[in-house]
Amino acid sequence: MQVVFMNTFERSLEQSQPIQAQLSICEQQGSWSVIWSGEEGAEEDQSVWFEGNSWEEMLAAFRHGVAVKMGEGYVPVIDGMLEERKPLAAASSMYAMLQCYGEINANAALFDALRDWRRAKAASEKKSAYMVANNRMLLMISAYVPKLPEELTQIPGWGESKLTAYGEDILKITAAFEQPLPFPLDWVTDELDPKLFTQWIYKQKENKYKAVLDRQSEKKRLLAAIAEGRSIVQMQTELDMPRRDLMEKIERLEVEGYDLEPFIARELADMPSVEQEQVWEAMTIIGDRYLKPVLHQVYGEELPAGQPVDMLYDRLRLIRLRFRRHDKADAV
Repeated sequence: MQVVFMNTFERSLEQSQPIQAQLSICEQQGSWSVIWSGEEGAEEDQSVWFEGNSWEEMLAAFRHGVAVKMGEGYVPVIDGMLEERKPLAAASSMYAMLQCYGEINANAALFDALRDWRRAKAASEKKSAYMVANNRMLLMISAYVPKLPEELTQIPGWGESKLTAYGEDILKITAAFEQPLPFPLDWVTDELDPKLFTQWIYKQKENKYKAVLDRQSEKKRLLAAIAEGRSIVQMQTELDMPRRDLMEKIERLEVEGYDLEPFIARELADMPSVEQEQVWEAMTIIGDRYLKPVLHQVYGEELPAGQPVDMLYDRLRLIRLRFRRHDKADAV
C-alpha cells in the first residue's frame, strides 16, 4: 500500500503534552483508504474513514473527517485541507458570526412562535416553509429580537422583499419579547466567544461534507439498482424516495455522463413505438423544456384512461433524456 498523503494533527490539553495523530490517504491497485492513527500509532488507535475505489467518495470522507477532528480541537501541521476558496472577506465573516451567535443564543419561546407563524403562512401561500423563511433566519430573529423594520433588515438574508411580504407579521410577534441587546449588531464580534465560533465554523463544514457523503452513497445505491435491472417503482420503494426526486436524480446521472440507455429501454418497453415517435416529434416542434405542452400535444387535453399521469410524465422524462443526448451528439 502506497501512502500518497500524510498530515500530523495536534490537540492541546491543559497541564499536559499535546495529543498527536496522523491522517493518511493510501492507494493500492486503484483502491483508496483514509486512515486516522492515534498518538501511539497502535492498531487499536486507528480508524478507517473510507475504503473503496471512488475518488469522489474518498475525498468527501476525508474532508468530513477533517472537519470533525478540527471541530474537536485538532490542528493540522499542514493547513488548508478544507479551503476550497479564498479566505472569507470581512463582510462574509461578520455574516457567519451573526449566524453563529443567533443559533447559540436563540430564544426558544420566540423561535417556536416564529415557526408556528411560518407553518401557517406557508400553508396559506401553498409553498414550502423554507421559502417563507429558513430556520437560520428564525433563529437569528429570536436571538436579536428586532423591533423596527430597519432592524429586521439587519438580519442576514432578510432583504426588502421579505420585509415587504412578512415584515409586519414578524414585528408583531417580536413585540411581545424583550430585546436583549440593541441594534446595530456590531457588538456581536466582541460578545461571541472565539472558541465557540471556531467550533461552529467546523460544524458547518462537517455538515456540508456529511451531505456530500450522503449524496455519494445515495448515488451509489441508485447506480447499483439500475445495474441490477430495478424498475422505477422498485427503486422508489427500495430507496424510500419520492417519485419526482428519484426521476430528478436519474436525470442528473445522465447529465454526468452515465449510460442509462439500457434502463430507459426497459422502462419504455411497454410503450408503443408510434407513441414514442409522437413524443419525439412534439419535443422537436415545441421544445423539451416543459413537459406539460408535450403531454397535451401527444395525448390531448383529455388524457387516456387507465394510464396514471405520473407514469406518462416518467415516460416523457425518459424520452427527453434520449432527445437531449441526440441533440448533443448532433451538436458535436
